[in-house]
Amino acid sequence: MNRDTTTRRTATRRATAAAAAALALALGLGVTAQASAGAPRSVSGKPSDNVTRIADFYGAYIDAVTDADDDGGRLADALRQNYLSAGFQKELAAWEAKEHANGVLRAQNVPLAWKVTDNGTADYTEAVVTLTWGGGETTKLVVDMDGGHKIFHIGTKGVAGK
Repeated sequence: MNRDTTTRRTATRRATAAAAAALALALGLGVTAQASAGAPRSVSGKPSDNVTRIADFYGAYIDAVTDADDDGGRLADALRQNYLSAGFQKELAAWEAKEHANGVLRAQNVPLAWKVTDNGTADYTEAVVTLTWGGGETTKLVVDMDGGHKIFHIGTKGVAGK
């Protein structure tokens, strides 16, 4: 191989690499790297706000049931005891025994993402929890929380629509 052949091969490799990079950008394959390099995200809330508390509960609960190191669900159980009213814990246990599913998530599996939106009420807080599953499917749950910051209902309709 002589010097001219090596130079031509190097130039061809560079041109091919540049074309591949341009194609990747055109197809959107470089968007993820660009998006993650943007401004830092922030999440805020306050413990006195029921919508924040519902979001905190669902975030921590989904983490707890997702984590393999949870040793039999102790963290998920502790979260239930802290965030759910005593009466609703019993109601949820009965629902789970009948339906053979997780009553907080109303499913047998764990969602990939969640979003909580205030649904507004006067005497208590009602929020819509949107759970996103694999394949992009979503489920909407209505979660009701009292003034003492305890969840007393989870369902497809609010407590008023039982």
